[in-house]
Amino acid sequence: MTPPPGPDYTTAEEAVKLIKSGDRVFVHGAAMTPLRLINAFSARGEELRDVEVMHVHTEGPAPYTYPEHAGHFKTNACFVGSNIREAINAGTADYIPIFLSEISFLFRRNILPLDVALVQVSPPDKHGYCTLGASVDVALSAVETAKMVIAQVNPHVPRTHGDGVVHISKFQAKVWVEDPLVGHCSKAPGQLEAQIGKLVAELVEDGATLQMGIGGIPDAVLAQLGNHQHLGIHTEMFSDGIIPLVEKGVITGGKKKILKNKIVSCFVNGSQKVFDFLNDNPMVVMKEAVFTNDTAIIRQNPKVTAINSAIEVDLTGQVCADSIGTYQFSGVGGQMDFMRGAALSEGGKPIIALPSITSNGTSKIVNMLQAGASVTTTRAHVRYIVTEFGIADLYGKNLRQRAKELIRIAHPTHQAELERKAFERFKIF
Repeated sequence: MTPPPGPDYTTAEEAVKLIKSGDRVFVHGAAMTPLRLINAFSARGEELRDVEVMHVHTEGPAPYTYPEHAGHFKTNACFVGSNIREAINAGTADYIPIFLSEISFLFRRNILPLDVALVQVSPPDKHGYCTLGASVDVALSAVETAKMVIAQVNPHVPRTHGDGVVHISKFQAKVWVEDPLVGHCSKAPGQLEAQIGKLVAELVEDGATLQMGIGGIPDAVLAQLGNHQHLGIHTEMFSDGIIPLVEKGVITGGKKKILKNKIVSCFVNGSQKVFDFLNDNPMVVMKEAVFTNDTAIIRQNPKVTAINSAIEVDLTGQVCADSIGTYQFSGVGGQMDFMRGAALSEGGKPIIALPSITSNGTSKIVNMLQAGASVTTTRAHVRYIVTEFGIADLYGKNLRQRAKELIRIAHPTHQAELERKAFERFKIF
């Protein structure tokens, strides 16, 4: 490891000694998760009491949620990833249902004021400015409002353009590391995802502004867009899948109204390839989630096409995307922000894309959501639902018409049972 550039750097173990009992601590998320700092402050568990840990999605282990730290750390997460899912559902950690666009308000409006922010940043330039790299989202508000900021400075962090620029003087302690980022690489789309991707791609028009996430279906959609023209990106996150379309000149942003010719996002995750693409790339503007996910801003772009997924959809169009019954699986995130923003955009298309069945053959198109399931997107906000069996357009449809449309794209092995349930409910079929 290269020695830190200056005597004012310290070790992670020394830096986290600034955290004291009763503090509320924010942890930088996604690929920017500061694992050295997390491990160091978790190791202090026996010395601390009632330290509240807040974050959105983080990568890697979350040792502060381990049973031995009960009473020492308490997690209050705004999104549920796989690393804290067990603790949330066991009742040893807590989840705040909230739109990604509003999390920063908790800090800026002093609703949940922060004592400490743990972040990971790129090394300072010659003027002393670092960047928040691949995750500006809610991290900027945490840095700007926390009483104390501890930074993990890492040359592997991409230097990004946009809002996430922070002067090194903002940090009360700095730790030099040279660790690869904790990326999140999705598997190549399978045949099922490819079929759904092909159908969704049919809804994407030339000149559209896209929002999509990470995973098999978004990647499958992007793989089908090679012959499109003048596409733009205004999203909460992107991954490797957009790079070939930028290189081919498909994604230009030339038709956008907000930050024309720019790719706009608030966080990025994926392989090293996407971090290299992001590094010092003036085409990409990293903004706060309060900007990227603001419906008043989203709607100004033309033909906003928001592509999101779900765990299940009921026959009236209610979308559950963050829980399996009462089991908290993920979080509200930004789905509703973009579904609504797309609906209000001229020529916009809000899309929910999902396989018709689960891996064990259970239908994802259901008569009613499971008991205790959360409604992520309401039936009044949905328009297109896409499975491998087709596209259902629910806009302007009444409850009976919606049921028919959704049964049409359900898996054939479940259609008869759904028709029976629809008859009992709506007196159709």
